[in-house]
Amino acid sequence: MGVNFWHRRRVFVTGATGLLGSWLVEELLQRGAYVTCLVRDWVAESALVSSGSLAKTTVVRGALEDYDTIARALNEHEIDTVFHLGAQTIVGTALRSPVSTFEANIRGTWNVMEACRVNAKLIQRVLVASSDKAYGAHKQLPYTEDAPLLGRFPYDASKTCAEFIVSSYFHTYRTPVAITRCGNLYGGGDLNFNRLVPGTIRSALYQEAPLIRSNGKFIRDYFYVRDAVAAYLHLAERLPDERFLGQAFNFGTEAPLSVLQLVQRILRLIGAKALKPQVLNEASQEIPRQYLSCAKARRMLGWQPQYTLDEGLQETIAWYREWLARHDS
Repeated sequence: MGVNFWHRRRVFVTGATGLLGSWLVEELLQRGAYVTCLVRDWVAESALVSSGSLAKTTVVRGALEDYDTIARALNEHEIDTVFHLGAQTIVGTALRSPVSTFEANIRGTWNVMEACRVNAKLIQRVLVASSDKAYGAHKQLPYTEDAPLLGRFPYDASKTCAEFIVSSYFHTYRTPVAITRCGNLYGGGDLNFNRLVPGTIRSALYQEAPLIRSNGKFIRDYFYVRDAVAAYLHLAERLPDERFLGQAFNFGTEAPLSVLQLVQRILRLIGAKALKPQVLNEASQEIPRQYLSCAKARRMLGWQPQYTLDEGLQETIAWYREWLARHDS
């Protein structure tokens, strides 16, 4: 497995220019895969675009809501592996516009799954990105994979619904699929500066007080994107082994932190501890406490993260320091 597994494999990635997608596509290219990317909006500052790596892939212009485009791409490019990462992922956007979120995250998922069903003779493995948000609020933590999916708020509910659709395709049509549920991803290349990690890093590098939308007490898993890429590839390489088909796996650090603790960690690593975060306490319709057990991934996949929080944050800070310097110049 590993590098040789992906050599000349034909891979389709939705959400390719997002945080996880950009890093995953880069790694697949390094491992010799032929990568086809579904791209809706052309974001010139996306890491995948600005690095020149997107130009090394086949780009299919279209949206998740466009079934015909997805089905055509899988067929014409003879895809054998699908990473369905594309989604509307911003909680605030979902609250303002639930319908467009449902269209992308739910309709988009059934479009991908139906396109895989129609092209079943080609498709050998499908990985679908869900989220810890699909679990909804539970008194019993950490979440394990057998916990019920109880998403209530728009983004959370979209992920819960998407998982039921994926499960239906597996149980009805034996589509060779597995599901990932990750903690809050962070890493270089995330240009949504309203998110906690990039927003805090940018503020600290500019010597400005970081903004905290919530009361600072929300508990989350924070998962470095390079560990997430390794987890996705590790799981995908095990499909279509029957032991892993139709399964969901949690991936994270199992080291939950409060929002305020994470902000203070970033300020310490940047050397800006004197900055005092501004706590807005404006966040609503979000789950106060969420974190994952990764015991199943350790047991069945032999997987564990390779980066500590400080190591991941240090690499992320270095990325933004360089990016901001180029952007400002």
